Amino acid sequence: MSHSHIQPKGFRSIIANLGIKDDRDDFMAVISDVPANISAVFTQSRFAGPSVTLSREVAKRDTARGVVVIARNANVATGPEGLANAQEVRTGLARAVGIDPQEVVIASTGVIGRQYPMEKIRAFLGEVPALQPADFQRCAAAIMTTDTRSKHAARKIGNASLVGIAKGVGMIEPNMATLLTFFFTDAKITPDALDALFRRVIDKTFNALSIDTDTSTSDSAAILANGLAGDVDLVEFEQALYDIALTLVRMIASDGEGASKTLEVQVTGARDDAQAKRVAKAIVNSPLVKTAVHGADPNWGRVAMAIGKCEAEHDIAPDKVRIVFGDTEAYPQQLDEADLQVVKGYLQGKEVLISVDLNIAQGQFTAYGCDLSEGYIRINADYTT
Repeated sequence: MSHSHIQPKGFRSIIANLGIKDDRDDFMAVISDVPANISAVFTQSRFAGPSVTLSREVAKRDTARGVVVIARNANVATGPEGLANAQEVRTGLARAVGIDPQEVVIASTGVIGRQYPMEKIRAFLGEVPALQPADFQRCAAAIMTTDTRSKHAARKIGNASLVGIAKGVGMIEPNMATLLTFFFTDAKITPDALDALFRRVIDKTFNALSIDTDTSTSDSAAILANGLAGDVDLVEFEQALYDIALTLVRMIASDGEGASKTLEVQVTGARDDAQAKRVAKAIVNSPLVKTAVHGADPNWGRVAMAIGKCEAEHDIAPDKVRIVFGDTEAYPQQLDEADLQVVKGYLQGKEVLISVDLNIAQGQFTAYGCDLSEGYIRINADYTT
């Protein structure tokens, strides 16, 4: 699914190791040769980092020139010094490539509460290497923190190309969460149309993803469209963006910290889509559901419990609800011993689908997540050391 040959026109990159934490690439910038229309969405966290604060200002404009990311340090809860450092990174890069710093989205990911190692960063900004034709696969690797695999996907739409990269494996419950994702296209799309379709796609993909309910301080998603390939069919473009975003979401879910399997929860028959989303999230986020999936325990009662937690949803009636694992109905149809073995076998697979029909109306939503394993605890119990 890499499609590494698909390359939107007019984007160049700088990728480097600044030595933030180790010898892997930890800096990447993608710059458009011409101003690009932009749409961006960010974390709702009240503890948002300075990168988010600065980038929100960029997103208020119609156009931007690029994105810069520093990995392995989130630069969050670092006070006025942290903000000054983020501005210095952006200014230094913009000066080196000859653009206005206010045209650059900045993002950062990693440990919270530590200042950037500015002496290393200043040394790099003093001699920034020349822009090269964009290498999106290396860019995807350069933004990783605890990810074990880089996340990159691409599509053609008519004459235009669209590429997406993402990182994130923990602290993911978007309202966009330590989730960074960036899309670059040479399609020509007006700022209003781009913003509308980008938000629609993010809502159904990244905002349907949850690894552990913890919302990050740094989440950022942005799309840059520089228009160099001319007009596209917007319906076709939105479908391609959705396909790429969902591919990245599935990559993130399967790479969730300590995850051994992905979990998809489809809720149908809700009063409206918003209710379906609340119920789907309650199930996908339940530690008891996630541990049952991990242990291949066909305990459908945990799904019923998670639905029941949605206390404000007074129109959910147990006698109308249907719960299905894969193709096997677990409720109200009672599972006999043979059925339990079928469900157990199904839960041992790498991809688990739980479907719930509330039988109220036509609302629906699908949430994506993963199981909860001993590995998740191990990774997060000793993260900063």
